[in-house]
Amino acid sequence: MKWTEQQLDTLRKEAEVRRVTLADGTELPVIGQGTWHIGDDPFTRSTEVSAIRLGIRLGIKLIDTAEMYGEGRSESLIGEAIKGMREHVFLVSKAYPNHATRRKLVHACDESLKRLGTDHLDLYLLHWRGATPLAETVSGMEDLKKAGKIRHWGVSNFDTQDMQELWSVPGGTNCAVNQVLYHLGSRGIEVDLLPWMRAHHVPMMAYCPLAEGGSLKAQLLHDPAVLKAANHHQATPLQILLAWSIRHAESDGIISIPKAAQPQHVFQNAQAAAIRLTEEEQDALNHAFPRPTQKIPLDIV
Repeated sequence: MKWTEQQLDTLRKEAEVRRVTLADGTELPVIGQGTWHIGDDPFTRSTEVSAIRLGIRLGIKLIDTAEMYGEGRSESLIGEAIKGMREHVFLVSKAYPNHATRRKLVHACDESLKRLGTDHLDLYLLHWRGATPLAETVSGMEDLKKAGKIRHWGVSNFDTQDMQELWSVPGGTNCAVNQVLYHLGSRGIEVDLLPWMRAHHVPMMAYCPLAEGGSLKAQLLHDPAVLKAANHHQATPLQILLAWSIRHAESDGIISIPKAAQPQHVFQNAQAAAIRLTEEEQDALNHAFPRPTQKIPLDIV
């Protein structure tokens, strides 16, 4: 499908308007490009490369990957996609927990940089907690910053208690973001984690904002409140789910990173940034999929 330059420019301007700001003043779009499972199939490689490049043209400059994704295949594909466009990209990757020691982080980061074809990451995350003490991981991250290999560091899949512990170790407050699962059907973080992060000015990066496949996703996509909002905004149900995830993006510091494997999906993701759900629509969605009334364990996929 071909899009006019006017359409691309309109969506690019929308991406530039809606921003989340990191502690050092770095501004990021409220929608990024997720790449889990991208790069796994050589027959779809060219399409996936085109999708990532289109996203960058649309102002969706944040690209999220991990050494775990395809054991480096995702990073390699992204390296190909961003050639000649690196200065327009905010590049995020993640380290395995068993690479979280001060020494192993250096090697893991170097390998990611090689696959991505760049000399630095804009953000480097600990994918989830492992056996390495947080103080050692933080020291390793700070070493990488001093060496110029990363600009920021953060964490992923950290619950409230994890964040509190992180804040207690030297340098822990330099954590730039926490990346966690968040979508309309998984709202547990709203009870205490999201308020804690908001109070401590830590942006949240929402992965799987459209939910994973299965019965829950089907339930979300066919819910009357979702369908009614989609009809009102002349959008797809998936766009409504994405718009919901960033409904308070600027005030709560939320960046949503849906998978971006096909150009058409990337274009639709960019359109979702322009959808502003009405209070009535938000109330209907809250009624259909209410947040928990008490603390529950952090959802992880």
